[in-house]
Amino acid sequence: MPRIIDVIDAPDQGPNDLVVRKPEIGAGDFRFGSQVIVRESQRAVFYRDGKSLDIFDPGRHTISTANLPILSSLLRLGTSGKDIFTAEVYFVNMREFTDLKWGTPEPITLRDTDLGLVRVRGFGQYTMQVEDPKRFVDQFVGTQGIYRTAQISDYLRGVVISRMTDVLGENMTSILDLPKLFDELSAAMRANLQEDFSAMGISLRQFRVVSISPTEETAKAIDERASMGAIGDMNAYMQFKTARAIGDSAQQEGSGGGEGLGMGAGLGMGMGMAGMISQAMGQAQGQQNAPQQAVGAAAGVSSAPSVMTLEEAASYLKVGTSDIEALIGDGSIPAKKIGSQYRISKSAIDAFLAS
Repeated sequence: MPRIIDVIDAPDQGPNDLVVRKPEIGAGDFRFGSQVIVRESQRAVFYRDGKSLDIFDPGRHTISTANLPILSSLLRLGTSGKDIFTAEVYFVNMREFTDLKWGTPEPITLRDTDLGLVRVRGFGQYTMQVEDPKRFVDQFVGTQGIYRTAQISDYLRGVVISRMTDVLGENMTSILDLPKLFDELSAAMRANLQEDFSAMGISLRQFRVVSISPTEETAKAIDERASMGAIGDMNAYMQFKTARAIGDSAQQEGSGGGEGLGMGAGLGMGMGMAGMISQAMGQAQGQQNAPQQAVGAAAGVSSAPSVMTLEEAASYLKVGTSDIEALIGDGSIPAKKIGSQYRISKSAIDAFLAS
């Protein structure tokens, strides 16, 4: 016996249900003369053999060959009195859906004029309304094979994220400028998404970018950049970094002599970093400072630190680092080895030169 449905309606369609299918599973057995009840916020789309056919507007309708002309023309009814046909009916919710959320499941990687590369996350809201129920059913039921609200929302969210990546890639200069561009980005996104949504039978009413935030790694890079901007002087910034490294090394956890060793290692590391930074910055101004250095050398003025690295000792004696290591190895110049680095006092070098 066919499962005959005499009343076709969706009274329990919730405010957040985009589509309700009748019957929920399989095809329905409908009789000519059955009643179709469509509420004010609904449209009923008959579907058969993979195609959306006739549409019913709000009101009570009696199924007949008059109000189902396309479907009726596909039915080959005999003359034996059979008046039952199979189909599905999709009740499409025509109300405006507000406060729909979108967000990036994974960070988006973008070029940045200040930081090089950054990774950001974004989220926001949008409002939409089905404007063409037949096209809507064709796109999701016919093309995608889906009709549940969660599935449709996931699909739309994917479209939004794809467009957001394009818009950010075309308009991104610096992540530091993004907060003042939220309105412009929202307008650009709405313009770009309008055509995509319209092709699915949907009208995009509003679109908002609520936040675009950096990942943890990018936030650290922004903090570093802010520190540089606050200091202003690169030389002072490098000194600040060296001092912080010394402090971190000195605070290494230990006990007894281990704490003293940590402080000594931190001090040596800090001095080494300071020496390397000083040497690197001195090379950048070497040509400009050559006359002044010559005058200083002639006057017997020495700017060498009291504790030197291998590189500084080699520079002080105008020899290679291998020569200094050889002098340390045969005991000509006493030195302390901290970790893998040597530290040589200036007085030891001066004593060697005087011997």
